[in-house]
Amino acid sequence: MLRNIALALLAVVIALGGGMASAWYAVNRFEGFGALTVGQWTAHPDAGTPMSDPYAKARAAREGAFPLGSAEGLIFYARADDQGAPLERRCTYKISGHSPNSRFWTLHAADRGLIPIEPGRGRLPALHSRQILRDADGTFTVEVSPLAQPGNWLPVAGDGRMVLVMTLYDTPVGSNSGLVEMTFPAVARVGCDG
Repeated sequence: MLRNIALALLAVVIALGGGMASAWYAVNRFEGFGALTVGQWTAHPDAGTPMSDPYAKARAAREGAFPLGSAEGLIFYARADDQGAPLERRCTYKISGHSPNSRFWTLHAADRGLIPIEPGRGRLPALHSRQILRDADGTFTVEVSPLAQPGNWLPVAGDGRMVLVMTLYDTPVGSNSGLVEMTFPAVARVGCDG
């Protein structure tokens, strides 16, 4: 009798613990269904639409996020460099290549909770497509670094991991039918301070 009660109690603990752990994982760590990945950049085209999966809806509700609709734009996240290493605030990265296909885009750094990183007093927290310097062939290079860099510089401050957030406005990328070439800049680590 006591053995049956202990087994039943163990089953309840495993079920509750496993259920809570899987719910936490789905809301905090799971990327979601229907992810669109181009190089190091990942987006969720269905976020902000009625076809969004329940985990994306739960994440948006928990974070108080207001995702862009499919006709408005698409947000891409880069959490690792071209070697697969997580992005660190104390490191310098070079984002280089062609602009994504969109009318306008912005780029900023955020912490792992997607809260924008304050770069320090007197520094711009984001860059956008109309202010960056480009090469003759239309490509661009942005240096993401805690130290001042020449040219296009996106300053970061603090310590720990970060996420690069590129928001595309008025873009056909989310509804890509194979007719639009998706080009995104590469994220390469240049070096680390410390």
